[in-house]
Amino acid sequence: MTDRAALAQAADDVIIFPDAAPDLAAAGRDWLSHLSGERRLSRHTVEAYARDARQFLDFLAGHLGETPDIAGFSALTPSDIRAFMAQRRRDGVESRSLLRIMAGVRSFARHLERSGRGKASAFSAIRSPKLARTLPKPLGPALARAVTDPERRAGEASPPWVLARDAAVFCLLYGAGLRISEALAIVRQDAPVTGRETLGVIGKGSKMRSVPVIAPVRAAIENYIGLCPWPLEPTRPLFRGEKGGPLSPRIIQLAMERLRGALGLPDTATPHALRHSFATHLLARGGDLRSIQELLGHASLSTTQLYTAVDSTRLLDAWRQAHPRAG
Repeated sequence: MTDRAALAQAADDVIIFPDAAPDLAAAGRDWLSHLSGERRLSRHTVEAYARDARQFLDFLAGHLGETPDIAGFSALTPSDIRAFMAQRRRDGVESRSLLRIMAGVRSFARHLERSGRGKASAFSAIRSPKLARTLPKPLGPALARAVTDPERRAGEASPPWVLARDAAVFCLLYGAGLRISEALAIVRQDAPVTGRETLGVIGKGSKMRSVPVIAPVRAAIENYIGLCPWPLEPTRPLFRGEKGGPLSPRIIQLAMERLRGALGLPDTATPHALRHSFATHLLARGGDLRSIQELLGHASLSTTQLYTAVDSTRLLDAWRQAHPRAG
C-alpha cells in the first residue's frame, strides 16, 4: 500500500470511528467489511451496527478518560459494560433498542477476539436486556378485507391509481403475508398477475421463499398496473410514488393512518398488523404452524408460535362472552 493510500485509509477509519485509537478504528473498519462481505448483511444492518459501536466507543472515551485502543477495549470489565447500559437507560433507550445496540457491540468484540486482536470475555458475563413478550394485534377478517378495498378511500383527493396502488400493497401484506419491505422490493417482471400463482420473495438474511398468491391479490395488482401512469420497466420497482420513483414505506404507513380514521381502527392497526392478521386467520382456519412459518419466512418456529397464543386469546374471549357459565 502506498503512503497516500495508507493515509486515506487512516482518514476513513477516523471518520467511521472518531472516538477510537487508530488500531481500534482500523479493526472496526475490518469488522464492517466482514459484515458486508463474508456475512452479506444488508447495508442498513451494517450502518446500524457501525452506529451502535460508535455510541459505545464514544461512551468509553469519557468513561475511561482516554481514547480507547485495542488494549483498553480488551481490558474492559463487566462493570464498564454495565455502566454503558445504565447510561443508555438514563438517556431513555428502551430494552428493545438497547438489545440491538448490545448485539452490535458484541459482534465487534467477537470479531476482535476471532482475529486475535482482543478479548470479548467481559461481554459474556453480561445478560441481555429482557423484553416484554408482546402478542401481535391482528385485525378481524372483515376489517382486514376493508383495508384492502380502495373504495374505502374513494372520498380522498388522491388519484385513483394511488388508491389502487395502496390497496395492492395492502393485499400483498394480508393476502400473502409479506413484510412491507418485501412487497415494495417486487419488480415489474416478477409481479404476480394472471398466470402466476406464486411469488418469489427475498426476506430477511437474503433468504428466498415462494408464497402462493390468491386471485384477489392478483386482481388488485392488475388493477394498479392498469391505472399506473408511469412506465413500469421490467427490472424496476413495481410500486411507484406519485413522481414516478420507488414507493417509500412511509407513504404506505400514512395511507394506513388515514384508513384508521375512516374505519375507526386502533393505533395498533399498522401495515405490519396485516401480516399478523394473515398468520392468525390462517391458524384459525386450521393452518399448521410449519406451513405458516414457511409462508412468513420466519427462521425460528418459536416466532411463529406467538400466533397460537393470539388465537387462544381470541377463543377464550369468545368463550367468556358466549358460555352460559362464563360469568
